Amino acid sequence: MRRMTMRAFAALASAAVLAAAVSPVSASADPTLVFPGMEIHQDNRVCTLAYVDPAARIAFTAGHCRGGGPVVTDRDHNVIGRLATFRDNTPTGTTVATDQLISDYEAIVLDDHVAVSDVLPGGRRLESSPGTALAPGQPICHFGVITGETCGTVESVNNGWFTMSHGVQSQKGDSGGPVYLAPNGGPGQLVGIFNSVWGEFPAAVSWRATTDEVRQDLGGAAPNPG
Repeated sequence: MRRMTMRAFAALASAAVLAAAVSPVSASADPTLVFPGMEIHQDNRVCTLAYVDPAARIAFTAGHCRGGGPVVTDRDHNVIGRLATFRDNTPTGTTVATDQLISDYEAIVLDDHVAVSDVLPGGRRLESSPGTALAPGQPICHFGVITGETCGTVESVNNGWFTMSHGVQSQKGDSGGPVYLAPNGGPGQLVGIFNSVWGEFPAAVSWRATTDEVRQDLGGAAPNPG
């Protein structure tokens, strides 16, 4: 596990502003849109963006999605932002104890020139819901850039993470994607960031636990409620 200091976070945010000032986007070009469920690249790693906080202009994905450098791009290699901080203690191997704490998030400071949206590719608005409690059997959905939206139920709720079954799917590239409750006709309620597959069960880190970690790491830059 590793974290950057508040000072480093502030420096990165300042650097993003400076970069935008030095290299302004052409007035005739549409700004790059950043939204939950989009494909992101960090070095040679491809992942899915979990959530975009429009007010704070910070985006979130899985911590194990980070590359060797701070720059984050979209699939067309447009720079969208820079890594601010992360936690990642994802175990190696195929099994994990249910009482083991898993942390796996990355916060990305978005560049000033990008446009932001909190709407998933299918048109559903995604809200931050860190206070939502999960229980086995609860209907749940996951969006990844490879598999799209797949839905099932919560299998088990563990120490800062949970597993899913009965239809939730994932492939390489879906890591970091949003996991959410999807009421009929209403906005999605973000409850997790996709982490991995343990045995036969897809797993996500809890958004409730993640927002607590973000407050510890970035102070006032914690995600805003939807």
